[in-house]
Amino acid sequence: METDRVVRVPPERLPRWLDGFAARHGAVEATLSSDAVTLVAQDGAEAVVTVPFLPWRPVGEPLDALVAHVGRTRVVGAVLVRKGGYAVGRFSGARLLESKVDSTYVQGRTKAGGWSQQRYARRRDNQSAKAYAETADVAARLLAPHATTLDALVGGGDAPAVVAVLADPRLAALRPLLEPRVLPVPDPRLRVLQAFPEQFLAVEIALNARA
Repeated sequence: METDRVVRVPPERLPRWLDGFAARHGAVEATLSSDAVTLVAQDGAEAVVTVPFLPWRPVGEPLDALVAHVGRTRVVGAVLVRKGGYAVGRFSGARLLESKVDSTYVQGRTKAGGWSQQRYARRRDNQSAKAYAETADVAARLLAPHATTLDALVGGGDAPAVVAVLADPRLAALRPLLEPRVLPVPDPRLRVLQAFPEQFLAVEIALNARA
């Protein structure tokens, strides 16, 4: 399907969105794959619903199975990392159970050349490594002990930074839980972390031009 636009729907609104899609476009045929549900309506409108929190094992009618899967209350870990700081938290649904948020400092890039450029680059690398190590310490304390009970781990901010943090050997059990997409966030603050479920719980739906 050639995607015309993408919408993100909160899980509690998904049943109403599906009903509205059928009401606008006519009878809908649903096709399942391992990570998506494709809806093709009578008038040619198409919607591809990306299934979050894989794997999923649909039972029964496809759309009922999708709604049930999306609506589950999950325990989710979150690691948000950007140059300006980090936030680590554990959620039950949208409720933040515990967290640690702090600011870090990583020097910005410089236009200087030669030895100055190399010195700034080394300093920046050292500051980044220190910031990632601090974030890993917090994740090891708040998330690693719960690895067997977490349904997923969601990253936010700078994707390479999230990967660098999770490279810490203490976090090996968390790495398989990481959702494929690292979500964009501003510099991590408590309010940013508290609002993060609005992103990681939302269901992404790609629509064609008819939809």
